[in-house]
Parts: sequence; structure tokens; C-alpha cells
Amino acid sequence: MKKASYLVLALFGLISFSAHADVTTAEQAAKQYSLFAKSTLSAEEGKAFYTKKVVVDGKDLSCSACHTDNPAQHGKHNVTGKAIQPMSPVTNPQRFSDINKSEKGFTKHCKDLYKKDCSAQDKGNFITYVLTAK
Repeated sequence: MKKASYLVLALFGLISFSAHADVTTAEQAAKQYSLFAKSTLSAEEGKAFYTKKVVVDGKDLSCSACHTDNPAQHGKHNVTGKAIQPMSPVTNPQRFSDINKSEKGFTKHCKDLYKKDCSAQDKGNFITYVLTAK
């Protein structure tokens, strides 16, 4: 699966990312994931992915467990209590501004929650969904 991640990173090399992303940059990222997945993206599937509960160490967890049900709001880490900036690039322009950081975040959180790498489809749907949050 690492080969797939490197391929996604190579695809992202074709588009430029500014130091401060905006909605357009996140939309470009979603389009690149769509190309890699060879499929259209769905905000509804992204929301289902974002709210999907899994049991980890006896706790029901999901992306929304820390990031709240509304990705445009500030979240709070469920263990440390540390504040988390909103997931939506609509309210947090720096979200998805650094593709390497975004890929590392996807890799870490997907492995922590789902015990696997997330697919390009999952990532693209996720970004498509968080772009709808205001």
C-alpha cells in the first residue's frame, strides 16, 4: 500500500500547494484523489466515513469523536483534551495546505482507527465532505 501512497504524492506534485491553502486547494486535492481512485467522489460517503464508529481499546471511536460532528468546528482530542483546529478548509484555510502533512495524517489516523491505509476514494470522499461543512 506504500506504493499507492507514493503514487498519490507523485500525482500531487502536478499541482502546486501554497503555504496557506484555501477551498480551491482542497478541491484540487479531492480531484487528484478522484483521478487516482478512478471514481467520482461523494460527500455522503465522506460523511459516513467521517462518522463511522469502530471499537478501539474498548472505546467507540470515529473521526467525529475528536473532531465533532461538524468538521467546521474546533475539536478536542479524546485522550489529551488538546484543542484541534477545524477539519474543514472552509473555516480552517491551513487544512490540506501541505500534502505531505495531510498524507501523514491520513496514514496515522487510518491505521489507528481502521487498522489499514485508507484508499484514495476514502480520502477524496472525506475531503469532499469536509468542504461542505460551514
